[in-house]
Amino acid sequence: MTLVGLLARVRLIDFGHCRRAAATRFNSGYIANSSGKNTYTTSIREMVTLVVATTVDPASVGPASALLSMPGWQPGPSLQGISSFVNKEVRLLKHDRSIVREDHLDRRWEEATGEVVNEVIFLSRHTAVSNRPALTIHPIGVPHLQVGDVPPAGGKPGWAAPPNPRIGPWLRLLKSIAESHNLIPEFEITLEATHHGPEIHSPTMFVEIGSTEEYWKRQDAAQAIALLVWEGLGLGEGTAVGDWSRNAGQNKVLLGIGGGHYVPRHMDIVLKDGVWVGHLLSGYSLPMVDPGQSKSHKGMQGVGGTWKEAIKVSFETTKEAFPGGEVLAHLDHKSFKSWQKNAIIGFLAEQGIQIGKPGDFC
Repeated sequence: MTLVGLLARVRLIDFGHCRRAAATRFNSGYIANSSGKNTYTTSIREMVTLVVATTVDPASVGPASALLSMPGWQPGPSLQGISSFVNKEVRLLKHDRSIVREDHLDRRWEEATGEVVNEVIFLSRHTAVSNRPALTIHPIGVPHLQVGDVPPAGGKPGWAAPPNPRIGPWLRLLKSIAESHNLIPEFEITLEATHHGPEIHSPTMFVEIGSTEEYWKRQDAAQAIALLVWEGLGLGEGTAVGDWSRNAGQNKVLLGIGGGHYVPRHMDIVLKDGVWVGHLLSGYSLPMVDPGQSKSHKGMQGVGGTWKEAIKVSFETTKEAFPGGEVLAHLDHKSFKSWQKNAIIGFLAEQGIQIGKPGDFC
């Protein structure tokens, strides 16, 4: 196939200041040939998905092992002692360290292999005070922390990874798989708010099994997560699920603001077909200091805390993850006091961020 033909098969996406290709990336330049003259050459760099697991977590290595038992996997290159496995455009990495503290795996993989990382999916355990069994999906980041703060579970203060566009579609697929495997109602299928590390800069999501060791080791739960990744990435005969480039004209993206850790008001919307979701900021990621005028305060002036920074970073990285999309804030109104809601609405208007109603996303 000619270079023109190859280029015709590549969809270019604008990610801020760089241009990314959905399937391949072309590097071009001049090299000296045997006669000493410069010759123009083009090389192709494949776009890949990283699926990351750790052997120290049964809720991580269990789904990884179930996934590797499916057809098509071959041993891949080692990355600084981390083993890898290859299946089509998917690279499964297994390391033996904390999954929330193994930073920059996307950049490290690119530097070691020349392949360009399109997205990252982490397999992990989930913990909860309730100990309720759950299968969860969420974006990552700690955008509310300040420089000097020590993130309790990895990441970098003020940072958030671009949310993986598959989060919404995969939540719905996970619910379907869990139902077909009789995991519901024992297991809750839910989103979680944006939280923890590791620091990474490719579109990312965590897929987790919770919430105690008994459930982390459950083979039926591990099999459900493996099937989610298998079907979701199109490793079988079906089409991949959650490809933003095939959004069928639905270009509105939900940026969740407010609510508890399991973001129930936002969940109600995301479970509907066709809804795309970005970052989800719970109340604890929106630190707001009461200016002392709680009832009468009409705007955002004087409201301290890092809530503005958290919203701004989450909005910007959500836009980065959904090129061409219209990111709309969805507020859990009842989770805020009046002065908080007034301040947030004022800041969103100042930033040019539109507020969406539930019907806007479907």
